Amino acid sequence: MKDPLFEPITINTLTLENRIYLPAMHLGMGVDYEVTDAIIDFYTHRARGGAGLICAGFATVDEWSGNTQNIGAHEDRFMPGLSRLASAIQDNGAKGAVQLNHAGRYNFSFFLEGRQPKAPSPVASRLTKEVPKEMTTQEIEQTIERFAQAALRVKNAGFDAVEILSGTGYLISEFLSPLTNHRTDEYGGSLENRMRFGLQVTDAVRHAVGPGFPLIVRMNGNDFMPGGNTRAELKTYAQSLSKTGVDALCINVGWHEARVPQITAQVPEGAYSYLAAGIKEQVNIPVIASHRISDPDTARDLLAKGYCDMVAMGRSLIADPMLPRKAKQGREKEIVHCVACAQGCFDNLFKLKSVECLCNPLAGHETDRTIEKTGSPGKILVAGAGPAGMMAALTAHRRGHRIVVYERAHRPGGQLYLAAAPPGRDLFARLAKDLETQMAAEKIPVILNTELDSQTIAKENPDAVILATGAKPALPDISGMDLPHVVQAWDVLTNKVRTGGRVAVVGGNAVGVETALFLSEQGTLPADVLKFLLINRAEDPETLCKMAVTGTAKITLVEMTDHIGKDIGKSTRWGMLQDLGRAGIETLSHATVTRITPEGLMYEQEGKTKTLVVDTVVVAAGSVPYNPLETLVKQTGIPCEVVGDAACVGTAFDAIHQGFAAGSRV
Repeated sequence: MKDPLFEPITINTLTLENRIYLPAMHLGMGVDYEVTDAIIDFYTHRARGGAGLICAGFATVDEWSGNTQNIGAHEDRFMPGLSRLASAIQDNGAKGAVQLNHAGRYNFSFFLEGRQPKAPSPVASRLTKEVPKEMTTQEIEQTIERFAQAALRVKNAGFDAVEILSGTGYLISEFLSPLTNHRTDEYGGSLENRMRFGLQVTDAVRHAVGPGFPLIVRMNGNDFMPGGNTRAELKTYAQSLSKTGVDALCINVGWHEARVPQITAQVPEGAYSYLAAGIKEQVNIPVIASHRISDPDTARDLLAKGYCDMVAMGRSLIADPMLPRKAKQGREKEIVHCVACAQGCFDNLFKLKSVECLCNPLAGHETDRTIEKTGSPGKILVAGAGPAGMMAALTAHRRGHRIVVYERAHRPGGQLYLAAAPPGRDLFARLAKDLETQMAAEKIPVILNTELDSQTIAKENPDAVILATGAKPALPDISGMDLPHVVQAWDVLTNKVRTGGRVAVVGGNAVGVETALFLSEQGTLPADVLKFLLINRAEDPETLCKMAVTGTAKITLVEMTDHIGKDIGKSTRWGMLQDLGRAGIETLSHATVTRITPEGLMYEQEGKTKTLVVDTVVVAAGSVPYNPLETLVKQTGIPCEVVGDAACVGTAFDAIHQGFAAGSRV
């Protein structure tokens, strides 16, 4: 039986070996719009990994459309870099495309030397808080022509296709949406008028590149913007695009300011494929599904069901560039799956940093991080099989060392399993399994239920030791901590304790928020029951929605500062705070717990002492390093290094990257 993922497909004159599409993602690796070695190396690794078509970008069409970290396509001086990138992709086995885009009102005046960004109408966005300048008819005509000129540069640079971004809240979708297009000329008002700019752009690009050059448009299947384009309007737009000579449509979802999660772990695998299916029913050209497709089985299923003709796997290929090749070779168990944390691939962009990855410490560092064979292989002991320990072991083993890992728990993974406990976070458990599978594939011994001690160190006689023993819960100095109704958040998340109907979670950090959400799930209706009640119209949808998020416990989250979840990544935090509200979890900020009593707890807020009556107090006061072995190892004279939370409490991202660094140095 043929694997639908690896059947060839033709887009215009371009035949692809498989159905895997690496969509354009802003990498933040450009320098003064130039293609850098970092960009070349990033895409070279993904081409070697076996993706059928790789789309770089986005690339700018004029000086208003992006910033200097983007790839430039708006002047001829960028042609050598573009040609070099095209060759790097093609020489390593893939076909290459470039996405062209204009950010419109999503650009910042900071990137435009203080000038106002341009848009169809002067409507500020929640993203930038800036009011853009309304484009004149002449500026519109110039921008259309610049799209065409940029597309011709892409073709002349040697790429196999060009893509136009017509979604996500950028310029073309700003013209399309009544939210951002208040014009009264031929570009505003009716849907026909609002489509005009996007259709003129695609028509101009088609004339510039000629009939035989593949032209793809990435458009939204749903904007998720109340009062914006309807799904029916977007389907009409898709039909119009197909009639202007577009060869394929890649279906995107949402605007950057939409309040529906799009790329984070809350989004189920393949959740938005229905949008691609809806567009596919309207057109006779290939349709590419995208968003949260991180597993080959999901991709195959979508193709087999006819939802789409190709699958866009973007962050999946950041996490594991070799995913397509592993899938084709029957090595799917060795794939490192994206956990949809968005910490390195998206949150970094808000910090003006280039793309990185929690799961793959080489991502974004293909140029400056390599795994080089050691000239003096030795025996290395690793204490702890959490994320830091396993990554250190894998990296040191790949350099040629002999590794033995000791883990005091019954399974590898460490705090990844704690992170996986809250609703929508189970992917962290998959990362733990992925790392464990890699260890097994490379035959690295892991000795479980055994804590490293002096006798074991003497017996093993290692050349070096890496200590990755993790952390333990912090115990705040609060009177009443020894009362029987006080429990630790870690014990709650691992189902070691039961909680009552009224719960106070002390600590509004990431663990506190996750614990509160974990507890809020208790008593909600499961998915299969909700589906049964919905299709049988047993209750109205609004009632079912409430029953899906309202559990049986009354939960109060108590935080001494003014920020709930301040240590949660930007892309994830807003969704989790939104979930706190939906679940009816009360949050108390600027509230310092002074005492725990048999009836609950006492806290100070705004100079007043208040009482909270609860059945269970859950302490989520953070964690502290657990490092009982460093002194012991140093007494032996054996070189050692401490990594991850054992050295300094941080995130899973920190642990994996520190583990890689330690394994590279040892």
